[in-house]
Amino acid sequence: MPDFIVRKLEERGLMAEYQARPAYQQNDYIGWINSAKLQGTKERRLHQMLEELEKGGVYMKMDHPPSRKGRKKKDS
Repeated sequence: MPDFIVRKLEERGLMAEYQARPAYQQNDYIGWINSAKLQGTKERRLHQMLEELEKGGVYMKMDHPPSRKGRKKKDS
């Protein structure tokens, strides 16, 4: 993961939320942010990821119930 993303996740206290997401989502976020050619676009995408992690229940502007805040996990 690029250092600038690690720094922002740590600054905002969102590393645990990021790591709790499925691997495909983690990879999608990183690939999406890094694929931007312009720095401004990278920053907007990073901001969107951080906002979605803070809010919970959202992934790429789509509803994602498993990541909702305060959701109780079922025992296996």
